[in-house]
Amino acid sequence: MIYVTGDMHGQHDMHKISTRKFHEQKAMTKDDYVIIAGDAGIVWDNAGQDRYIQKHLNEKRFTTLFVDGNHENHDALDSLPVSTWNGGRVHHITDSIIHLMRGQVYEIQGIKIFTFGGATSIDKAYRKEGVSWWARELPSIEECAGGLENLEAHNWEVDYVITHDCSDMIFDKLAQNNLFLNGKSKTQLSVFLQEVEEYVTFKKWFFGHYHDDIDLDDKHTLLYQKIVRIV
Repeated sequence: MIYVTGDMHGQHDMHKISTRKFHEQKAMTKDDYVIIAGDAGIVWDNAGQDRYIQKHLNEKRFTTLFVDGNHENHDALDSLPVSTWNGGRVHHITDSIIHLMRGQVYEIQGIKIFTFGGATSIDKAYRKEGVSWWARELPSIEECAGGLENLEAHNWEVDYVITHDCSDMIFDKLAQNNLFLNGKSKTQLSVFLQEVEEYVTFKKWFFGHYHDDIDLDDKHTLLYQKIVRIV
């Protein structure tokens, strides 16, 4: 089983994966997965908050996977050893918490998933760089190029795309749906993700960042509190 959900923000939105709300986990094992579409908040202060969240997730029956959002400690993530897992590059936070890195294609339970984290923090003027905001929230040119190379190696076809932000086209749909965007706007990342939209064949694209649960069309779903099974 593989499930996908939106931003968790550490303890703030952890309630959605409680046994009471997400009762399906009772039938899961560590060979099953819940994927968080960014702003997981699992790696943040390298101290007590991280230890609490990681212990809580380690005790879950499933394995937690996450793409990074803008509200992550990117310096801490970048300092971790990189390994290969199911065909893509990852950071192992613990044995059962895995960071799915930007621009990777993973083959999990018979499906292919392309991941790309990152987004822009609209509140960074009120945060402190290296403490509560990190410039690496946006991808490098190398990460974008690597993502396209990995997609080309898979003949530009995957089953699912999981990102934190969305493409230009989908941002326009969010605006047309009168979603409260809270100051968010298009960025160089949304331009890159638009390129992915135009080149890649996929069944479904899940993303977070905009704090709502909306099926924008038959191929694009914004997730926040909902947890959706894909396998």
